[in-house]
Amino acid sequence: MSFSGEIKKELCRQTGGARHCQIAEQKAMLLYSRSGTDESGAHIFRTENLEIAQKYCLLLKKLFGLRIVRQDEVPVEAAGQVLEIERFRQVPEAGQSRQEPAAELLADRSRRGRLSWCVTVRDAGTVARITDTVEHAIVRKDCCRRAFLRGAFLVAGSISDPNRSYHCEIVCGDEAAAQALEAVLADLQISARTARRKTHFIVYIKESSDLADIIGLMGARVALMEYENIRILKEMRENVNRKVNCETANINKTVSAAVRQIEDIRLIERTIGFRSLPKGLDEMARVRLQYPEATLQELGQKMNPQVGKSGVNHRLRKLGKVADALRGDQGGEREW
Repeated sequence: MSFSGEIKKELCRQTGGARHCQIAEQKAMLLYSRSGTDESGAHIFRTENLEIAQKYCLLLKKLFGLRIVRQDEVPVEAAGQVLEIERFRQVPEAGQSRQEPAAELLADRSRRGRLSWCVTVRDAGTVARITDTVEHAIVRKDCCRRAFLRGAFLVAGSISDPNRSYHCEIVCGDEAAAQALEAVLADLQISARTARRKTHFIVYIKESSDLADIIGLMGARVALMEYENIRILKEMRENVNRKVNCETANINKTVSAAVRQIEDIRLIERTIGFRSLPKGLDEMARVRLQYPEATLQELGQKMNPQVGKSGVNHRLRKLGKVADALRGDQGGEREW
């Protein structure tokens, strides 16, 4: 199962919360799944994820007291899944009628051939109650904002595998829905951006810390622990690689400088000899040839008297100028 799938599975198991939070979550699920009422006036919610359909059924049950029943016309392909929704069927209590408003959960085939799940409420009065409740829902408290974010993510969101990249996006049907979601995220101190992709608008987040906040705010605590473990390991690997690369670059730089210095000293030795050099440069040239792989600090310790790194570097640079002069790079002028 993908990382997004694991998060959604965990979120679908959450059915608690205050009534206003449940309304906020249902509102987001309807808004970002682009569900609503059909031409016959029935309330429709459609998804390709059975657990999300079950979660929506539980919201209808908690918010509006609806019985959840299953239509008989279930395709053979879904026979193995029908058993999973039997637990939604309720035996009416004494004195209750089977004719009470109910939400029907039906498995069918979408136009693309995928198995989808459709939750339908046909009672006109109940549809009006649902529509009025959702349309007038106000997302003001942080708990409601978290529930709204959870509902939007369940039906239209995805988070990439953190082992590969840090990316979360929620697909919105229009610009108004994208702006509403971006405002909710801003109130939760999450920095998000919106981009247009063909006929849709995408609200996306790429900061690893913001992704951790989103997972935590939605209530996926197990997924958050897994995400943080992956993030810590990635940061450790990146730090190690960074240090190794830095160390490698320093070694390459040191080796290249040593090779260039030895070439300069060999040129001086072949042309004018070390005796023509001042005493300090003469000693420096001989020590460098004797210890070609030594660092500047080690070279300074080999000299008598000892010289610091800056002193060694200064003398090697002077030797380089002598070699440049001998090559004619400075018109043959000797500055030593």
